[in-house]
Amino acid sequence: MGHGIDYATLPKGQGLRIGVVAARWNGFVVEPMFEQALVTLQQCGATPVVVRVPGAFELPVAAKRLAHAVDAVIAMGAVIRGDTPHFDFVAGEAARGLQEVAVATGLPVIFGVLTTNTQEQAEERADPLRANKGREFALSAIETVLALQDHPRT
Repeated sequence: MGHGIDYATLPKGQGLRIGVVAARWNGFVVEPMFEQALVTLQQCGATPVVVRVPGAFELPVAAKRLAHAVDAVIAMGAVIRGDTPHFDFVAGEAARGLQEVAVATGLPVIFGVLTTNTQEQAEERADPLRANKGREFALSAIETVLALQDHPRT
């Protein structure tokens, strides 16, 4: 199901606070991922800290605001290609902004923004019975925090 993530063994996330920033735009895709991420974090013993924003473009500023209060941030949204260059601007700036937050804060920021060519591709990736990206994002956040625990922030 995942690439490199052992779904049989859940990482231990007790005591971790994981920010989950989720866009409302394309909610039919984001909501299933959001719900699966929350369930997975709770199964691992982590505490989710939730912030909702209008769209993917607003994810970086919310992630930066949460950075002081959490161990990692999962930023979730969906940008589906259309007939205009809007896709390129929103997806590219969301990615750039989230990477800047990660580098500036030393905090793991999981890029959970689907960037697809079609609505069908987005729905497949968000489907908890198929790709289950929300679960994958949550496990990635915990795994990254655990990997960095012995390396304090500078």
